[in-house]
Parts: sequence; structure tokens; C-alpha cells
Amino acid sequence: MCSKSLQTFQKCIPVFEILKDPHRQKMIVKLCEKGEMTVNEIAEQSSLSRPAVSHHLKLLRQQGLIQVQQKGTQRFYSPSLQDAIHLLKELTNHLEEEVVNSPSNMK
Repeated sequence: MCSKSLQTFQKCIPVFEILKDPHRQKMIVKLCEKGEMTVNEIAEQSSLSRPAVSHHLKLLRQQGLIQVQQKGTQRFYSPSLQDAIHLLKELTNHLEEEVVNSPSNMK
């Protein structure tokens, strides 16, 4: 494996780790569908308690996968996936280059 791919894999590990949880996956998908939601709205559509939802949102926010905006007394969460998508595309591009340029494909 090329060092570029390996380095990019290493950069992707935090994203993979945070998204391996099915509850966080569902939250990301819901936020992508709705655009923005409050913690109460997310909790209403989840089997998790409000504190558990808040914890997952905190982890997603720390990883940069969502953002929060204060509007009055409400905090609205929305997806912020551009950086993660860019990183994952970079990984797939490196891997595709390696497959295309691998000795087994140059026969």
C-alpha cells in the first residue's frame, strides 16, 4: 500500500470511529434530511434519552461532522460533512490510483 493511502487511512480513522455507532449514523442521516434540528427534535425520533442524544451530538460536533447555531434559547444542529467527505474522497482516489497502477493491472 502506498504511503499516501496509508497516511490518508490514518487521517480517516477518527471519522470511521465516530460513525461506527448506529445511533450517530441515524442522527447524521436525519440531520441531512431535515437540514437542522434541536436536541429535543432528535431525541423525539430516537430510542435514546435526551442526555444520551446530547452526548452523541457533542461527539459528532467535536469531530466536525455537525455544527450548532444558537437561535434565541434554542440550539440548532445541522450537518457539516464537507471536510469528512473530502477526506474520504481523497482516500478513495488514492486507493483507485493504486489499483489502476498496480502491477497486477498492468498485464
